[in-house]
Amino acid sequence: SKPTWPSWLLITTVVLTLAAVTSIIPVKYVVELRALYAVAVGVTLGIYISVQCFFQAVVLYPLLVATIVSAAVFVVFTHLPSESSTRVLPRVFSFLVALFPVTYLLEGQLRAKSFADEDEAEKFTNMLAIEGARMSLLGLYAAFFMIIALEIKLALLLRDKAADRPRLLQQRRAHAAPTFTIKRLAAEAAWMPAIDNVSTVLCFIICLVLNITLTGGSNRFNIFAGFGNRQRYFPVTVSISGYLLLTALYRIWEETCPGNGGWALDIGGPGWLFAVRNVALLVLTLPNHILFNRCMWDYVRHTDAKLLLTLPLNLPSVTMTDIVTIRVLGLLGAMYSLVQYLISRRIRIAGMKYI
Repeated sequence: SKPTWPSWLLITTVVLTLAAVTSIIPVKYVVELRALYAVAVGVTLGIYISVQCFFQAVVLYPLLVATIVSAAVFVVFTHLPSESSTRVLPRVFSFLVALFPVTYLLEGQLRAKSFADEDEAEKFTNMLAIEGARMSLLGLYAAFFMIIALEIKLALLLRDKAADRPRLLQQRRAHAAPTFTIKRLAAEAAWMPAIDNVSTVLCFIICLVLNITLTGGSNRFNIFAGFGNRQRYFPVTVSISGYLLLTALYRIWEETCPGNGGWALDIGGPGWLFAVRNVALLVLTLPNHILFNRCMWDYVRHTDAKLLLTLPLNLPSVTMTDIVTIRVLGLLGAMYSLVQYLISRRIRIAGMKYI
């Protein structure tokens, strides 16, 4: 049976995290405490995961702890950077990536040698255990790469965000925040987009391997009921439309919401007119997106009249909007209408030939 004492390490990790979040441990202002917190959380969580998930592979414990410590240091010093973050974090990430193949290969090679003289039944059982442990390792690294990618994406979004309002600047000075902020890190560290892309790609590749290995591929793991090979383009098109729609709404909210948290939507005021005009133009782009995504889902043929009537609705969004995202939605909606018209015409011609 597995030992129960690692549960205390998990409790210690949670307590340390709560203490850091609530500023009981002032990690935001003291770099040394920040480093000590990251290492402590990495060690406690690393030992817990090692003993609970890989209790038969003692030789991997140092590598697993080093992996989790590296991930903790990277995330903590990306979220709360210091002057040395721009130099140290790329090396930490490179070390984490280098540990991935080494740990994965050692999990099989070293343990396979330990039962080379066993009979076939025990050898088969141990090989299944090794395969399960390797899948757990893949899931662990996929989670770390995903967290790193999301943390970097947060830093880049803060860098690209509009300038802070004077009131917010006064509040930050009152809290005596550190001079080296996450926005400064994102502005000075040219390597951050590259690491973000590498982390995303590695996470995606690992998830594909897990999907193929554990479920046999996407045909056995359907997100939606009835989702099959026929709807293979639906996730792509609906993701594009949904992302652009949410981005446009966020841009409208950002332009009409000042830094003090109030809304600049006085009836008849410039903020109110801006919001109403752009929301109306955004709504005009939706019919073609809805029709096209529905077509990608069930391939229902819409009448040519409906497609031709909804096509002109995108023209005001392209010519009159103040937000680039709405203009892109309008152009994309017009393209969707033309593409859907061509698909409908092709289906009709093929049906006439069959008749």
